[in-house]
Amino acid sequence: MAEPVAPHRPHEPTVALPVIGARPVPAPPRLRFGRTLTARAVLVTCAVALVSVLVTALVAVPLAVRGAERRDQEALAAQARLAADVLRVRPARQRDAGGDRLIRQLRQQEIEVWVVRGGQVDRPGLPRQVVTRVSAGGNVSGRRLVDGERALVEGRALPGGDGVVLTRATPEGPWRQVLRTLWLPLLAGLAAGVAAGLLLARRLARPIRVAATAAARLRAGDRAVRVPVEPPDEVADLAYALNGLAAALATSEGRQREFLLSVSHELRTPLTAIRGWAEALADGVIDADQAPGTGRTMLAEAEHLDRLVSDLLALARLEAADFPLEPVPVDLTRLAADAERTWSDRCAALGVPFRVEVPAAAVPAYTDPGRIRQVVDGLLENALRVVPPGAPVVLAVRPAGADPAAGGVVEVRDGGPGFTDDDLAVAFERGALHQRYRGVRKVGSGLGLALAAGLVRRLGGDIAAGHAPEGGAAFTVRLPAHPYLTRTSA
Repeated sequence: MAEPVAPHRPHEPTVALPVIGARPVPAPPRLRFGRTLTARAVLVTCAVALVSVLVTALVAVPLAVRGAERRDQEALAAQARLAADVLRVRPARQRDAGGDRLIRQLRQQEIEVWVVRGGQVDRPGLPRQVVTRVSAGGNVSGRRLVDGERALVEGRALPGGDGVVLTRATPEGPWRQVLRTLWLPLLAGLAAGVAAGLLLARRLARPIRVAATAAARLRAGDRAVRVPVEPPDEVADLAYALNGLAAALATSEGRQREFLLSVSHELRTPLTAIRGWAEALADGVIDADQAPGTGRTMLAEAEHLDRLVSDLLALARLEAADFPLEPVPVDLTRLAADAERTWSDRCAALGVPFRVEVPAAAVPAYTDPGRIRQVVDGLLENALRVVPPGAPVVLAVRPAGADPAAGGVVEVRDGGPGFTDDDLAVAFERGALHQRYRGVRKVGSGLGLALAAGLVRRLGGDIAAGHAPEGGAAFTVRLPAHPYLTRTSA
């Protein structure tokens, strides 16, 4: 089992190791036009510019056409009033001569003049209703069909049933004029859309390309890569996430390397002892009376090696869905009584008081008795390894709550050196405490606490490490009282 730990000491500087199995970054797939962010941004901005131009035309052109027609109508009305005033104040003979000059001047402005005398118009083409209204002394203003063409009409009545009517042909369809002039703003809008799209796409795509390159380097094994953090917030969040991932991978791989180094050391120690004694036996250096002691030493080292290999296999199998578990209803007080019979003599032989604290009533739990006993034995062995003579080791059992359905709690406490607050955060990580305190105190393989935590979680419970009232470490295991869904990860 994993070892209790000494007071916290500063971390020693670490040396960066080369990444094992790093592979070259594969070439990115070929980019196809229309599927890149740049192309799509350009297309979107062009579409926005085109829609903006068209919407502007749909809204502004009718307003402009109506305004132009209103101005033309007002100008024609002013001309009609002027013509009526001129013809009204002149005598008949002068009126004919002045009318001819007025007609020539207005025709130069593309305005046709119709003179009404005695209810008759001087030439055909003017709508009859216009002539009738002007002859009756009324004025006319608006649009009418004149000689089969739509025109602006302004008529003014004169005394004696006379009148003057001015017409101006409306220009060709305003929409046709707009369509002839729309291509220039449309082209300018599309050009602006392309330019804006390129700038926007470049701004958006650059941090994504940087992040993709960083991710490819991470996949290839480069853990030193970092992405610059820059606005906007979404890009900054992506950079923080990738940088955190790189740091977490570097930390995880560093712990794996340290774990492998410590496990290699633990494997090498019993193997070296077994090999040395075996060579001594083979060379005949050991006398016959020393052979039994040598055999016992080799057997102890072999058992140590077997426990280490078993712990490694158990940790590996904890991740598998077919890890064997046989949970049944268990009375934790009986489990504590069985453990007491085993551990009281071992503790007494080392001068360590062993105490069991159980309630008078049964404490039910739903768990695998063999696996939970494995956890308890490991925690007790872990405590017994470091407690000094005279310091207590306590195995306590209690209900998890007032309701029997809350489950039960198994607690192992000791009076050893215990944990620092920093140690609590990494107590159940493989090899973490072993790496900290190897050479400082007695340590195990560095796997025991990780194995205990994995077993408890697979059994549907929780395990926590803390400070014991006896002055050392305390491990608290909470187990359910009813069947649970098996957890698939440790």
